Order: sequence, then structure tokens, then C-alpha cells
Amino acid sequence: MNNEDSLTRAEELLNRLEAAPGELDSLATDENASPERALEILGELSELAKSVEEELERARREAESDAAQS
Repeated sequence: MNNEDSLTRAEELLNRLEAAPGELDSLATDENASPERALEILGELSELAKSVEEELERARREAESDAAQS
């Protein structure tokens, strides 16, 4: 995976990460909402944040490697 692919993947993950609070807001206003679903969403947020961090770190390493080779 090259630097551009890592950044694209990170952007996709960030988009998913940004969508989750809206779902949490919907659950907060729905009196029939499942607390378990809210916990699932929070777990997904945690995993997405980790994935974004990994992709950004991969992109940074690849950029540094490319710069060192130039």
C-alpha cells in the first residue's frame, strides 16, 4: 500500500467515524433504543479511531521512507 492509498483509507475511516455520533444522537432521542446498540457504536468508534491512527502512521512512515530515498 502506498502513501496515497493509506491517506485515502484514513479519509474513508474518518468519514465512518464522523457518521457515528449522528447514530448515537438518534439513539439518545429514541425511548425504545437499545443500550446495547449504543455500546456497540462506542466500540465501533474506538476501533475506527485505532484504524485511522494506524493508517496515518503508515502514511507517515511511507512518506519518510520516500523522502529518505530521494
